[in-house]
Amino acid sequence: MAKEWILNSANMRWGLQRKKQVGAVSEEIRKCAPKTVQQWEQYYYKNIKPKDHLVSLGKKLYTKITEVLPAEIESITEEDCIEFVKNLVIHRTFDGYVTERQTIYGQLQDILKVKIEPAPDEWDRRYNVDFFIKENGKFIGLQIKPAGGVSHITQIYQERGQQAKTHEQFMKKFGGKVFYVISIKDGDKKKIHNPEVILEIEEEIRRLQK
Repeated sequence: MAKEWILNSANMRWGLQRKKQVGAVSEEIRKCAPKTVQQWEQYYYKNIKPKDHLVSLGKKLYTKITEVLPAEIESITEEDCIEFVKNLVIHRTFDGYVTERQTIYGQLQDILKVKIEPAPDEWDRRYNVDFFIKENGKFIGLQIKPAGGVSHITQIYQERGQQAKTHEQFMKKFGGKVFYVISIKDGDKKKIHNPEVILEIEEEIRRLQK
C-alpha cells in the first residue's frame, strides 16, 4: 500500500497521467469497446501512444521519486513538521470555520431567514452533508465547498457527481434535497459563487412546508 501511495502521489504531482501525456483514455476505451485487456492494450499502442512512450513516462516517474523526492525530504526539518501540524490543526481549521460562518451564517441564514445548524458527524461521513435546515419535520442538507479559485470549481462539480448517491440516500431518509454551496474568495471576504442555489433552497423549503 505504501508503494502504491508513493507512486500515485508522485504521478499526480508531476501530471504524468494527464491527457497530454497519455491521451484521452476515457474516450478512447469507449471507442475501442474491448472485451479483454489485451484488446485494449493493442488498440492503445496502435492508435494513441506507443509502448515506448509509457516506458519513458515510467522512467521519468522513477527519476522523480528516486532523485527529487529524497532531496526534498532531506531538506525537511523537525521544526518544519511541528509548524506544519500546528498550522494544519490551528490556523487552517480556524480559516475553514471562518469561511463557513461567513458563507453559511453571514449570508445564507440572513437571506433565507431560517436556522442553519451543523450536521452530526455521522451525516458528514455517510451523506456528505455539512449543515442542515429543519423544515416541517424534514431536513434539507447543505454541503459547503470552499474553492481555492475558479479553476477548482470544475473539480468540485466532479465531486458532486461522485457524491450524488449519498445525497439521494439523504433525501430518501430525511425528505429534503442536498444542495452544494460553493464558497469563493472575493478580496478579503468570501462570497457564494453559485447564488442560484439560494432560489433552489427557497423552493425546497416551500415544498416541504406543504
